[in-house]
Amino acid sequence: MGERKVLNKYYPPDFDPSKLPRRRQPKNQQIKVRMMLPMSIRCNTCGNYIYKGTKFNSRKEDVIGETYLGIQMFRFYFKCTKCSAELTIKTDPQNSDYVVESGATRNFEPWRAEDEEEEKEKRKRDAEEMGDSMKSLENRTLDSKREMDILAALDEMKSMKSRHATVSVDAMLEALQRTAQEKEKKLEEEDEALIKSIFFQGSRNFVRRIDDEDEDVDDDNNLNLLSTDTGEQNDSKV
Repeated sequence: MGERKVLNKYYPPDFDPSKLPRRRQPKNQQIKVRMMLPMSIRCNTCGNYIYKGTKFNSRKEDVIGETYLGIQMFRFYFKCTKCSAELTIKTDPQNSDYVVESGATRNFEPWRAEDEEEEKEKRKRDAEEMGDSMKSLENRTLDSKREMDILAALDEMKSMKSRHATVSVDAMLEALQRTAQEKEKKLEEEDEALIKSIFFQGSRNFVRRIDDEDEDVDDDNNLNLLSTDTGEQNDSKV
């Protein structure tokens, strides 16, 4: 059992590795790799949608005779998740993307259409400027004007932000609270004025309500007057 667990093997002194027979492998051998689908596609056989990020056990091989600036292109074979039809995609180093080769159709992606439109405009502009220096100067002038407009709009946004930044949250809350108190006070005054106009308007003579404290003071005064009058009468009799 111990001889199966050793890491080092015994090489005799007369061992010559050049005499070992070499195993010949095919030039374009396919390699099994685990990959994730880089785009959303639809199978042409069953119409099943396979979404981006789906994992597959695929076979990878080199695309013979197709390179871009010395970069080798690769082809991947995998099967549909529903009907097991074989689908093929290959790399596109020029656009840093993948191309569906057979068995499926790539779903529409709006950002790819925008990128293609921008690339087309750029190529068209480069072609126009190639033999016309005045067109090149005009395009550079328009670009500089556009950049100045963008910078002016950015400065305006910064100034607006700085003006709003001077107002703190505490000051805003205090102002709102003060406004609410003023509104409440104004409503109370309006209610009092309305009550007075309803009950007291047009009546010249009205009975004033006597408080309990006023009644007590009047009773004390009357008692004092009575006591004083009684004392004076007694003195006069004597």
